Amino acid sequence: MRRAGGKGQDVDVCEIVRVDARHVETASKGIPDGDTIHALAEIFRSLSDPTRVKIITALSRHELCVCELAEILGVSGSAVSHQLRLLRGQRLVKYRKKGKAAYYSLDDQHIRNLIAEGMRHVRGA
Repeated sequence: MRRAGGKGQDVDVCEIVRVDARHVETASKGIPDGDTIHALAEIFRSLSDPTRVKIITALSRHELCVCELAEILGVSGSAVSHQLRLLRGQRLVKYRKKGKAAYYSLDDQHIRNLIAEGMRHVRGA
């Protein structure tokens, strides 16, 4: 491989064309259908906002209401509610009502694992 690029950017490019059919077949079989890929991309898009990541991280430690999340994040309750609505739409968080209060938690253990793995990756562990 050689390094090539323009305007100060290096890009790895292959100098030869060689395709290993077995590798292509094995890798191709691992790619989910379009709907699944789209749904997964939407989850990662939801997690691309720092405020939403903070919400998910806080909820990975404890069930919280909107007011508590607003206090933790230093933003308004309506801003938190807006973000929670987006996260609920992706099934990343769920809520339960207790009287007039709504308490939020992560939708399931998969979300907690996803965030924990992401943190390990970012921290180089």
